[in-house]
Amino acid sequence: MKIAFIGSHGVGKTTLCYELAAVLKRLDLSVDLVKEVARACPLPINRETTDRALRWSLHTQVAREIELASGFAAIVCDRSVLDNYAYLVHADGRQPDLDPLIRRWMATYTLLVKVPVVAPPAYDGTRDTSTDFQVAIDRLIDELLDAFALERVRLPADDRSVWIQMVLEQLRLPARLPQLGLFE
Repeated sequence: MKIAFIGSHGVGKTTLCYELAAVLKRLDLSVDLVKEVARACPLPINRETTDRALRWSLHTQVAREIELASGFAAIVCDRSVLDNYAYLVHADGRQPDLDPLIRRWMATYTLLVKVPVVAPPAYDGTRDTSTDFQVAIDRLIDELLDAFALERVRLPADDRSVWIQMVLEQLRLPARLPQLGLFE
């Protein structure tokens, strides 16, 4: 199974990835994370990005997912290829040469979970803090999800406490965990 948390930067995808991975591990599944690749990009990101940087991120995302797919029962992705593509589309418009790759690769995800914008992005040393940029990417992701006719779970902006439970329900996994939590 491969789950991707999708959405703009600064919405909490990374935290959710770790939370879900911990729950899946307590369900006795072998699990690993595909961490956000943009942070490792050797080229400019955010609003100063280039076509080459964004293509690097998109292809690196695919490579990391391929790398982990054979070794784990569950992969939790901090972004999907569609998120990476949204930043490219924002910078340079739709890329007809990449659309077939995006369409094919998006079919490899078991579940897409759309994380809403609930607060402005905080400075973390890497990500852009412009709220306008954050919201523009969020809208573009929604537009691309619709354009590619992709189903997704939309998390409610008003109640973060139910997010992981919603994901477990969508995956038809038990809410009751056989192993104790770390801090119980």
